[in-house]
Amino acid sequence: MAKSDHVFTCQACGAIWPKWAGKCDACGEWNTLVEEAAPRSVVPGALAAAKAKGSKLAFVELAGDAEPPARLATGISEFDRVCGGGLVPASAILVGGDPGVGKSTLLLQTAAALARKGATVAYVTGEEAEAQVQDRARRLKASDANVQLAAETDLRKILDGLKTLKPDLVIVDSIQTLWADGVEAAPGTVAQVRACAHELVRFAKKTGAILILVGHVTKDGQIAGPRVVEHLVDAVIYFEGERGLPFRILRAVKNRFGPTDEIGVFEMVELGLVETPNPSALFLGENGQRASGAAVFAGVEGSRPVLVEIQALAAASAYGTPRRAIVGWDSARLAMILAVLETRCGLSFAGRDVYLSVAGGLRITEPAADLAVAAALISALTDEPLPRDCVVFGEVALSGEIRPAGRTDLRLKEAAKLGFSNALAPPQKKGAKFDLEVKQISHIADLAAALAPAPRRREAS
Repeated sequence: MAKSDHVFTCQACGAIWPKWAGKCDACGEWNTLVEEAAPRSVVPGALAAAKAKGSKLAFVELAGDAEPPARLATGISEFDRVCGGGLVPASAILVGGDPGVGKSTLLLQTAAALARKGATVAYVTGEEAEAQVQDRARRLKASDANVQLAAETDLRKILDGLKTLKPDLVIVDSIQTLWADGVEAAPGTVAQVRACAHELVRFAKKTGAILILVGHVTKDGQIAGPRVVEHLVDAVIYFEGERGLPFRILRAVKNRFGPTDEIGVFEMVELGLVETPNPSALFLGENGQRASGAAVFAGVEGSRPVLVEIQALAAASAYGTPRRAIVGWDSARLAMILAVLETRCGLSFAGRDVYLSVAGGLRITEPAADLAVAAALISALTDEPLPRDCVVFGEVALSGEIRPAGRTDLRLKEAAKLGFSNALAPPQKKGAKFDLEVKQISHIADLAAALAPAPRRREAS
């Protein structure tokens, strides 16, 4: 029997199967297998010919004296911070985010900023007409920048135009709209996304241009398409933000030329995105008496201290199974904190719905937020507000022990700068001096005793 020249590719994970099935066994998604042309394999004869024509592979030692790559600063400091200090020539960046979060706005402002510095910038859009992008540029006060704009989805035409223009920066919005005529698949499919991304990245590596690709995201918040695209590029950046809030967070999850724990904070206004050099002032509530269930967490994102308010609510449950709703934090870690509070402190959350939210739309992954979450939960359960001038941080172990958090001096310095005078923190080294009063918490029971007096604790439980 002749071998089939077609395969079935999963549009969710990129797995390849010889025949169609209703469910992809690799990722578990249903109705995602699409028939595509099988990838061409290299025949032994062609491989031998390539070996004969090619030169020998040259090796170098690890102890080289190569200089670090030069960087091109965009002038948008929050964007440069996330990229590691600027854009690196011959690099590829993949930017993803929810629809309407401001990806195109951010990249158009970046393109205009570099064009004003004399760089040759090409902006290729496959989702909008040229008039739409020009209208956005006028709204952003960026129409005076010499950005070369094109509305095209044919990969061959795009590459031919880029070879003629020889740009320093190429922005493609978005990779899911492009199609290559040599691939027998619809635009947006795994095969097309993989092929188009590979050709564009190869163009950037050969010419030294900086390539920025915009990628759609799935309902789970992951960049759509095959994961091989994330492996092809040098950096993967997510642009996050709640639709009803003006704050936007730029976060790198992969960066070959810089750290992956830095964030950039922007505010969406009428004239576009505005940088926020002091994000702590945005994430904290307004002046006034702090309500019960609110605690200020002194966190660190990369090299930047960020103070953010964590809000908790413990309400009587109307159903047999209490509800747990979390926004901006890990649900598994909340379950752990609740278990520690019930086991080590005698506080009962049974029969209560627990709601936890990080104010401002910021997502926290740092373990040092455990103590602040515990403080917010105790405050919500006992209806006793925390002191307004107090910040909290520290990691909670299953034994109830409070473990130290890194960069304590940086956290407390930021808190003192914003007017806080007290802190609940893990035990510090003897002789350590800070700009505010630090109450050292060595066990979760000490926190409960400080925030919930004994009569109120028994009543809450």
